[in-house]
Amino acid sequence: MKILNYGSLNIDIVYKVPHIVKPGETISASDVQQYAGGKGANQSVALAKAGAAVWHGGTIGSDGLWLLDLLKKFNVRTDLVRQYDGPTGQAIIQVSDQGQNSIFLFGGGNQNNTEADVDDALSHFEEGDYLVLQNEINLTSYIIEKAHARGMKICLNPAPYTEDVKSWPLEKLDLLVVNEIEGQDLAGKSGSFEETLQVLTGMYPGTSILLTAGKAGAYFGKDSGREFVPIVDAPVVDTTAAGDTFFGYFLAGRLVGLTDREAMERATRASAMTVSRPGAMDSIPFAGELD
Repeated sequence: MKILNYGSLNIDIVYKVPHIVKPGETISASDVQQYAGGKGANQSVALAKAGAAVWHGGTIGSDGLWLLDLLKKFNVRTDLVRQYDGPTGQAIIQVSDQGQNSIFLFGGGNQNNTEADVDDALSHFEEGDYLVLQNEINLTSYIIEKAHARGMKICLNPAPYTEDVKSWPLEKLDLLVVNEIEGQDLAGKSGSFEETLQVLTGMYPGTSILLTAGKAGAYFGKDSGREFVPIVDAPVVDTTAAGDTFFGYFLAGRLVGLTDREAMERATRASAMTVSRPGAMDSIPFAGELD
């Protein structure tokens, strides 16, 4: 059983600031660092660090070749990443003294995937293999349709969330991971976490729904089944890759036979370690650290 994560690859430029800058405001940063990032790359690393066999697919420019070396260091397979004549995706990130972050993205190679690239990547996978997707690349609907036709199990974390997500063939998903705001928007109504989960499981029967609720913990639902896991308290240094860590560890846990609750508990502990460290993929713990 193999995992293809067709997702973003970013160069993250992280500024340490006293607070998130306000409109019209100019502030001074106390530090700046460059990291490898992108929700796709972060989730590939989380999956690999959790022990899963994962191939990353996507597009980068020549300025991002060092990202492949780093992914390989973490045991992510990169032979399905294509290089094109243009810049790699970028994320400009502010991290406040309180550990909160604000991010804006430039798509770069992440918005230059082609249908031919997708078809080639999917040709290496078969029925029962897994596809992981986020919302930082183009052709997402196309990828879902083609992977579903191959009998792959499709896992989607539609972040950063946009309105066009509602037009995607979400009924073809095996796993949908959303936060409370994304979940309410998809559900079409506000409500408690439990109410949002109830609506989503009704909208997508047979699909596993994982609803992350920040400090309020995480909720899981599939048809009539329900689970809840509280957070693990940890000192907050940087929350950038917390959600990606949770996603990766949850899916990796399920693949090795953990129950949904067990996978959630393990993912929660991994996320707690991630937020206590600076950076994105570098902050994600290895499975051995949890053990």
